[in-house]
Amino acid sequence: MCPAIRRTRVSDTVLAFPPPPDTLLPLELEGDMHLLSAKGFLAGGVSAGIKVSGKKDVGLLIAETYATAAAAFTTNKVFAAPIKVGRKHIRGGVLKGVVLNSGNANACTGKQGLRDANRMCTLAAQLTQSDADLFLPSSTGIIGHLLPMDNVFAGIRAAAADMGDSQEHALAFTDCILTTDTVRKFAAATLRIGGKKVTITGICKGAGMIGPRMNVPQATMLGYLLTDAAIPSKTLRELLARTVDRSFNCVTIDNHMSTNDTAVLMASAESGAKVANRAARDKFLKALDEVTQSLARQIAADGEGATKIFTVRVRAATSDADARKIARAIADSALVKCAIHGNDPNWGRIVSAAGMCGAKFSPDKSKLTLQGAVVYRRGTPVVFDAAKVSASLKSKEVIADLHCGAGTGEATVWTCDFSKEYVTINADYHT
Repeated sequence: MCPAIRRTRVSDTVLAFPPPPDTLLPLELEGDMHLLSAKGFLAGGVSAGIKVSGKKDVGLLIAETYATAAAAFTTNKVFAAPIKVGRKHIRGGVLKGVVLNSGNANACTGKQGLRDANRMCTLAAQLTQSDADLFLPSSTGIIGHLLPMDNVFAGIRAAAADMGDSQEHALAFTDCILTTDTVRKFAAATLRIGGKKVTITGICKGAGMIGPRMNVPQATMLGYLLTDAAIPSKTLRELLARTVDRSFNCVTIDNHMSTNDTAVLMASAESGAKVANRAARDKFLKALDEVTQSLARQIAADGEGATKIFTVRVRAATSDADARKIARAIADSALVKCAIHGNDPNWGRIVSAAGMCGAKFSPDKSKLTLQGAVVYRRGTPVVFDAAKVSASLKSKEVIADLHCGAGTGEATVWTCDFSKEYVTINADYHT
């Protein structure tokens, strides 16, 4: 379920990305953190000519030894070849690494696409003295095109030849996963377990075709999470399932579930800190949630053509499930997203979206607040300064808060506005 709206504090967690405004955490940053700040991992990324832009498009991320691992994948019935391979390879709960390409989704490519995904894993394994079934393949880009395997193979070899754990290597790998993204997306946290420092890092990509509904074990959203804690694979699956459901599954740009959505969590054990008992698991999960929710917000903020992030909070619903359904309906409404773009305090679109989604909802008990101003209460509009609220909607972050007056259910969903640029990007994407 999406996260409930409550304030939390993790006393010794340090975020490397500013948290959402309703989170109370210390912000002393520990130097220049990056994906490989979690000990025990190496990465590399190169341009192999898959993207016509010449930007980086093939990457390799490995554990120096091996890592316990868990993964979540799209639930779309139309799924890419690397998803089918990944579901099989993650069953053992251990990975050597991830091999990926961007610019081509390797989706709807039949038996050849499946062979190509397996060949990517085989080459990565050969170059790292490992086994093919210990690699997870990922692809993102245009659907329906076979991979240019000569380019892919050359890229994997080049990436393997120049792997390291520096910030430069981390950024090179990060750049390999981007498509229509305009910025890199990164978050990190540190905490102490059993007196030992644990680091959690994460990167993701996603700007369009974002409406993830991922499950474990089994957008386009690609997310890679690393930690140097020692965590059994069964525990990793539980932790990833919980954090994905209240972060990546709570972000939507266009409510279009991708064929390639993937989130991976790998634990190297290099810190020596063991996440074994309930207290350690709870502490680790709080920090992990901060990382994944930061990444989810960054996806929303970088939505294709977006000019602002739009946070939808639903409180006092009959259940968390109903709260989530209502929040998602509001966030996915094209009419609402256009109104937010135009700084129009059109509360009617928001309330009607809540009423049409199938969740239990009584307009006579509800209250809607936009940017802190009450605009609707108990079935009728409230007199408010439309010009003032409109001006407040010009902010880079807009918050709609719907109080349902019916129970204790809560949810938060992150999205963005719809602009003319969004239409342009998606009209021109393929041709």
